[in-house]
Amino acid sequence: MLLKPEVLNESINIESKFALKDFSDTLFMIIRKNIEKGYKSIVFVCIGTDRSTGDSLGPLVGYKIGKLRTKNIYVHGNLDSPVHAKNLDHTVKMIYEKYNKPFIIAVDACLGKMEHVGFINIGEGSIKPGSGVNKNLNPVGDMYITGIVNFGGFMDFLVLQNTRLSLVMRMADIISMGIKHVLWKISNDADITSIFYDS
Repeated sequence: MLLKPEVLNESINIESKFALKDFSDTLFMIIRKNIEKGYKSIVFVCIGTDRSTGDSLGPLVGYKIGKLRTKNIYVHGNLDSPVHAKNLDHTVKMIYEKYNKPFIIAVDACLGKMEHVGFINIGEGSIKPGSGVNKNLNPVGDMYITGIVNFGGFMDFLVLQNTRLSLVMRMADIISMGIKHVLWKISNDADITSIFYDS
């Protein structure tokens, strides 16, 4: 009998005092596992727009990590140059053409159940951006980081526009700090540094 390989995923409440640690630990495990599989670059695709508070999580994270100057780490999508429905497919196509064996991490906001607002979901696999607001976009990512910024189900566009910036900003802070910590940790992990920085 064939067993499916274990898929890592986690749902993290930003109100937890361990939120940053839990996020960082899960992110590190997933990235480390995939570097060992042979990926040679990490590409963050931060999806969303600065024109809607609820949909600004991706661009805010991109803005916060955009100044990283680490070999084989790339960031697409920020407040100045957002990645959204109109340019997402082009961006992903360009990533596969430009970078060496890219491991794509999709960062996006999403809507969910009322009791899950304020949770960050992180795991292996792709996401379908825009599905919560009836946009039919191609799946993106080898792993995902999504923040549940509000509840969905009725007039989702309006809900996104009326999401509190403070919640989105707190999520962006945890995600960006976690990413910076994990990239520092990778650079100091002798078992994978040579694999990752060879190219």
